[in-house]
Amino acid sequence: MMMPFVPLPLDQADVDYAYGPDSLARRGVQPGSIEEIRIDTSTRFPGTSRTVWVHRPAGLPTSAECAVMFFNDGWWYLDPDGDVRGATVLDNLSAAGELPPMVSVFVDAGVLNVDAVPMKHRNAEYDSFGEAYGSFLLEEVLPLIEHRFAVSPDPMMRGICGGSSGGNAAVTAAWCRPDGIGRVIGFNASFAQMPGGNPFPALLKTEPPRPTRIFLHAAHRDLNWNAPQDNWFAENLETAAALARAGYDFRLVVGDGGHSPNHGGVLLPDALRWLWAGAAR
Repeated sequence: MMMPFVPLPLDQADVDYAYGPDSLARRGVQPGSIEEIRIDTSTRFPGTSRTVWVHRPAGLPTSAECAVMFFNDGWWYLDPDGDVRGATVLDNLSAAGELPPMVSVFVDAGVLNVDAVPMKHRNAEYDSFGEAYGSFLLEEVLPLIEHRFAVSPDPMMRGICGGSSGGNAAVTAAWCRPDGIGRVIGFNASFAQMPGGNPFPALLKTEPPRPTRIFLHAAHRDLNWNAPQDNWFAENLETAAALARAGYDFRLVVGDGGHSPNHGGVLLPDALRWLWAGAAR
């Protein structure tokens, strides 16, 4: 494949990437439907409430067995005018037959009501290492989707995507619940701020390889990119290197710019294509 020439930017920090055609509403593509669901109680995260949006591409019968894709940070990833534009991307790829029949679930992080003051529960859910968040998705959110659609029971027909803390949450959910999630996209993952440090390079050295398919993205000028500690860029590279040494089916894309959602949003169409290659209808 011959790739077009693209000059490297000299300023690696102040970089924005242009969106491709798959991130723009396309003439002739019918938008999918979006259903909003409120979750006001939780077993895994007591006291939290949140909103979930379910995207169903046009023409998908509710009775047809389908894949499911979770997106962390809910509306922020779904918003057609935002940095990621998830609904627009899913509509375009689904219409082109480049994804398997799929419903996508955009899950907001929880909110705690502390003395009538709403407090974000995002970092507590996303940055911690353990099965809590993955189990929340599979045991508390997924049943709501299975009530509406014929979701495949195959873990390799279930994926998850997130950026920043949502990126390490995506990797953690699939790692701790490989019985339920088999495909992962992590943009600018914040492995560096996980309590106790990034566990994945050490785990990947000692644990048997899993069938998990992983797409990672790192930004060359991410937070503390040239610091000896708490280095967002280095932790992504070290996780990718450990995946390579362990023989995983993974892909790493490194871009310029800082800790921004821009490049991940631009990459989303191709990240989804790569992630679901071989599973498309």
